[in-house]
Amino acid sequence: MLILRLLNVVAPAYFLCISLVTFVLQIFLFIPSMFRDPSTTPLFSPALLHGALFLFLSANALGNYVLVIQSSPEDLGKGLNLGEGAEVVANWLDGSRSPGSALPSTHFCRLCARVTQRHDHHCFFTGNCIGSRNMRNFIMFCLYTSLACLDSLVAGMAYISAALSMSFANPLAFLTLLPHSISQFFSGALLSSEMFVILMLYLWLGIGLACAGFCCHQMLLILRGQTRYQMRKGMVVRARPWRENLQEVFGKRWLLGLLVPVLNVGSDYRRQKEK
Repeated sequence: MLILRLLNVVAPAYFLCISLVTFVLQIFLFIPSMFRDPSTTPLFSPALLHGALFLFLSANALGNYVLVIQSSPEDLGKGLNLGEGAEVVANWLDGSRSPGSALPSTHFCRLCARVTQRHDHHCFFTGNCIGSRNMRNFIMFCLYTSLACLDSLVAGMAYISAALSMSFANPLAFLTLLPHSISQFFSGALLSSEMFVILMLYLWLGIGLACAGFCCHQMLLILRGQTRYQMRKGMVVRARPWRENLQEVFGKRWLLGLLVPVLNVGSDYRRQKEK
């Protein structure tokens, strides 16, 4: 448990550090390198368009990340009838539930010490549990993080291709880039800044693929009306049309949530809370 609590603190700091490094590399290294001649660059140059795209992806990823953290399951727990006293908390800790103590699909998280409605899982990179209130923001966070990593990967490969005068037309060139770069770095033929960018390329690839896969798997569960916690526990869910399952998570203003980081308005939970 101590290791998990430590990971719950280190993982968000690690994510923010990677985000800061990515932003610095894009703004101060990759994007300026796309300008051939700044005095003759047109207004809608590829560098400016790429910079606008990267800022859009980064703003959505960071905005949804903040909303996931702000949409705390503690607010959900206040609306549940959990009872009073240490005995009820102990029942939640050992996995049991007293009659009428909580709504269906609720779960007590030991790391958060809070109750989440429609609990899905505990995300260490946000230090928060993912449930009905912040599920949409979490999916948008994973989606835009994967897109931002893909954008950084392409820009980084273009920079390395120009700096080292190499071509990535052959797919094997990317796979053999790291071992060749390590040997050149220790022989003194490669600069430390270029080696750092090469390491970041593989990091962006790993994070982008992980976030994309996690987002796709989460969407499949949403279409089935099931959470990761229910799937892990083998709970039977009520069969409903997939449109209703999507609307429960994304709400009526789903198109706005795709473009701008907003709270999960229009969901069933918020309508119940307003009543």
